[in-house]
Parts: sequence; structure tokens; C-alpha cells
Amino acid sequence: MIDCDVHNDWATAEVLLPYIDRNFRDYFERGELPGPKGAFPHAHRPWLHPEDFRRQDIKPRNQAEHYSLMKESLLDRYSHDVAILTGEEALEASTLANPYYATALVRAYNDWLADYWLPLDKRFKGSIIVAAQDPHGAAAEIRRMGRNPDMVQVLMSSGSYRPFGDKFYHPIWEAAAEMDLPIAVHLGGQGGINYNPIGCGPTTFYWETHALLLQPGMTHVASAIANGVFEKWPNMSLIIIECGVAWLPALLWRMDANFKSLRKETPWLKRLPSEYARDHIRMSTQPLENPDNKDHLWAVLEAIDGKHTLLFASDYPHWDFDDPTKIPLPPAWRENVFELNARKVYSRLPQTQKAKVAELAAA
Repeated sequence: MIDCDVHNDWATAEVLLPYIDRNFRDYFERGELPGPKGAFPHAHRPWLHPEDFRRQDIKPRNQAEHYSLMKESLLDRYSHDVAILTGEEALEASTLANPYYATALVRAYNDWLADYWLPLDKRFKGSIIVAAQDPHGAAAEIRRMGRNPDMVQVLMSSGSYRPFGDKFYHPIWEAAAEMDLPIAVHLGGQGGINYNPIGCGPTTFYWETHALLLQPGMTHVASAIANGVFEKWPNMSLIIIECGVAWLPALLWRMDANFKSLRKETPWLKRLPSEYARDHIRMSTQPLENPDNKDHLWAVLEAIDGKHTLLFASDYPHWDFDDPTKIPLPPAWRENVFELNARKVYSRLPQTQKAKVAELAAA
């Protein structure tokens, strides 16, 4: 069991004080800490959850309980081998207009993650969170933290100023490729300098909005393919986390059709968009669409070779957490989705003999 989306949180943002750049310490103490202790005050979300983003049965009272509850409710209960930590409020640094402060915040978070969370449990692996609005600062952070073997991916919010295939972000791709780390894009970062995640403008209700938050994921996939990211860095992978899955086949069908007619615009592309996606795009299962007739879902997932492109994610401890025993996958896919696909895309995870045999069989 390899879980590619487990949220580790702080009881208070004060845990970052020992790590924050001294040039921003006063700014942090005066601007951040007087606000809500569990979140950056700059993380003003336009849509409020009607209850809480966290599961009602997971209510840690202090920092230590964040781990003890995770161990009891997730790691031990479902026999996890690996839990890839994806942070929480740190992703919201992407909403800040000041790119230097944003990079200072994620740098402090990454140091705290490495010092506090990763030593707690040998099953933990980390994500290097970067502030994408500062591509050169992000690249430096990837090279700095990428030396830690327990960091297994670069992580950005889906909220962004531009689609991630844009040349503006190429320093991030270059650094990630240099460190042999995949780039993951996680739902979040709605607000601030980032574009509205809903194409026609702000929606009204949280549940309505939550159903539509797949739109940035679609845009980043299309952008990475069209801008030739995977031609320039042929060993790179893009992992889309918590943006749904069933939309991908329709997007790729449309991209293939348009590319065949208009390919002169992007002469650097050598293959169909769907072929780049098959080799380089990976999707988290959470939140996996769940129609009344699961055969409908399976047919859609078959169109993207879901057996080899899906990665299990629980999204612990959020309200829409997915119990791994209840995910509607074809039985023959489960070993791949729950373990083998992750071992292939996360090159820093130990490669078991079983994973090597499966990779040879797929080839």
C-alpha cells in the first residue's frame, strides 16, 4: 500500500519560526501568527466548507496527536508501506503576490517537514513544496531539498498564474529533472494572484465548486503536453492529485483530434497528445468518480490505461477521504494501482522484485 496523498499538518504555524528566513521573521511573526493558528491568514479561500475540511472523527488537540491519530486511523489500520506527505496550508503560499516571501514560507515548511515529520515514521516520504510564482527560487529549493533521499516529488498547487507547461516555469521542470523527481500538482491555491479556477468566473456554493475544480488539472495537462515539456525532459512525469480522473479521456480525444489538424503550431511534438499522456501523466485515485454502474467508470479508465496510470491516494484526513477497501477498481488492477505504479513513477522508492517483474511485463 503506497498512498500518494497524505496531509501532514501543524497545530500552529509557530512551528515554522525556527526555520523562517531572518529577513522575513518579523513579517511572519506580525503578519501570520496573530491570525488563525492552524492556517496562514493569507490563505483566504473564496469558498468556505459548510462544516470542515477535516474528517469529523480526526480532531487532534496538539501537534503530537496529528501523528498518533494518523498512525492509528491510516498507517496501521490499512497496513501502509509508504505514505507520501503532501502538507496542508503550505500549498497556499502560491496565492501570495510577494514571490520572495512565498519561497521563504515553503522553504521553512520543507525544513520543518524534514526535521519533524520524516523522522517520526519510516513509512513517511516527503514532497518538496515550491512557490511556482518564483520559478528560480523554486528551482533552487528543489536542488537544495532534493539532496534528501526521503523527498520523492516536487509539489505545486493547481492554483497558478499561468498553466505549468509555460516557459515561465521551465526552471522548475529543469531542476526537477536534474534531481530525478516527478512534479505533482495538487488541488489548492484558489485565490490571491492565481486565476479563478472556474472558467466562467466564481461559482456560488462549495459543493458546486468542488465538483468543478478539475478545470485547472485539465489545463496543466494540456499545457505540459502542448509546450513540449516531455520532449524537452523525456524522463519527467506529471502527477495530478485530487482533480478527479474521468475527464482525462475526453480531453485527450479532443487534443488528439485538434493536433492532427493543427500540428504545424507545435512542430516540436513528435507524437499524439494521448501518447505523451500514457507515458508521462499519472492521476491520483482520490476523488475517483463513482457512478451507479461501475462498468461505466471502468470503461472510461480503460481508455487511459488506468491499470498502469492510476496511483492510490486516500487524501487523509480530509472530509472526502477514500477508504482503500472501498475504491471501485477492477480486481486485476489493484496491485498496480495500490503499489506497483507508484514504485515506477517515484524512482526513490525501493524497487521490489515484484515491481521489476511487473515493469518488464508491461514493456
